[in-house]
Amino acid sequence: MTTPSEYASVRYLVDDVPAAIDFYTRHLGFTLHTNPAPAFADVIRGSLRLLLSGPASSGARATPADTTGPGGNRIHLIVSDLDAESARLRDAGVAFRSHPVSGPGGRQILLADPAGNLIELFQPATHRHASASAT
Repeated sequence: MTTPSEYASVRYLVDDVPAAIDFYTRHLGFTLHTNPAPAFADVIRGSLRLLLSGPASSGARATPADTTGPGGNRIHLIVSDLDAESARLRDAGVAFRSHPVSGPGGRQILLADPAGNLIELFQPATHRHASASAT
């Protein structure tokens, strides 16, 4: 069982650590956890610890070509109102990588941080109880 002091950590390689800190803390509700050197910082939102590794960090070392996947990796942030959150971010100058997409689980839209890492904003669908919709 995970305790509140444990985090799920994701590493993103970024070109500019201060710009990444600013983006995640200003626009997406993260708080700065540590910034021990200009090469690295980590920010926290809920139980997510996002490791921001700049070009001089050990995390930015190249990995063998055969270990990389087909892409599409991204962090997934749940929002209560996708339209309002999208409008707020657009007004702040954030560019989106997709239009809103709807599916059986809810709606989503993709944006990218300053280094091009993907972030999915996701609004879960509101489902009725099974007993109310049994057919």
